[in-house]
Amino acid sequence: MKRANAITSALILALTSTALPLAAQDRDAAPRPQRGPGFDMSRMDTDGDGKVTREEMQAQAQKRFSDADANGDGEVTIDEIVAGMETQRTERMQKMAERMLKRADANEDGKLTADEMGPRNGDRMFAFLDADEDGAVTREEFERARKMFGDREARMNRGDHDHGKRWKSDRADKPRHD
Repeated sequence: MKRANAITSALILALTSTALPLAAQDRDAAPRPQRGPGFDMSRMDTDGDGKVTREEMQAQAQKRFSDADANGDGEVTIDEIVAGMETQRTERMQKMAERMLKRADANEDGKLTADEMGPRNGDRMFAFLDADEDGAVTREEFERARKMFGDREARMNRGDHDHGKRWKSDRADKPRHD
């Protein structure tokens, strides 16, 4: 009975972790890329027939439960949940660091120098921040830019992408008079 409850609980957890984000998504918004484990048909369709049976879904739920149950006692504790979350976080951070290194490592030596880590569009960014073009960024200018960037991020999260065009001021290409 305990095993059946555990499997049922794991299945409910797996399904709700997938269904809730979809239910919360605005129906008119553009589709968002999937984040987190979610419902991965290819992983659940173990026989590769293009369909997921109840048995395959239960097997996936059992695997997720077993992965979470680090000590194998048939129960998942808060410590085991946190440990699993920390492992996932570490994996995400590792991938982000690898992408950062690949993108910024100009000489491809596997390390970043101060120049490689510096702002890629420093002059353009400064021109954007320095709205009155006086050669300095005030708190007000910084807050204005921060608000604009926050608005842009909110639009991107809704699927209303402007691909960064709003923050790229045409002033950035004009000569500076310092």
